[in-house]
Amino acid sequence: MDEAARLGLVERYIAAYNRFDVDGMLALLAPGIRFENHAGGQLTAQADGIDGFRQLAEHAAALFREREQRVIARRSEAGRVVVEIAYRGVLAADIADGPKAGSVLEMTGRSEFAFADGKIGLIVDRS
Repeated sequence: MDEAARLGLVERYIAAYNRFDVDGMLALLAPGIRFENHAGGQLTAQADGIDGFRQLAEHAAALFREREQRVIARRSEAGRVVVEIAYRGVLAADIADGPKAGSVLEMTGRSEFAFADGKIGLIVDRS
């Protein structure tokens, strides 16, 4: 898979994420997808396989009324794609011991994508 194809997959994945299109996201993933979210240097969420990813993605989508990942930089590294992200979301529900519905969350982070069999095989989000 060449660099243009890898970048295209990542762009389609982010567009589906921004549309809350979980099925569109899943269509781009390899069956053995591994997902990790790290916040403040700690692993905060993970999923293995399409079913695990679907559960996590549907739960996350339900938490937000609006959300957008905007790519501010991207590069290829050893067959991977790394994107720097500006994230903005508006909560649809209260988070226990945290922000309330309607709160705006803004942060920057990095997402790393690796590929398997012409699809996305690994996503690691760091903020």
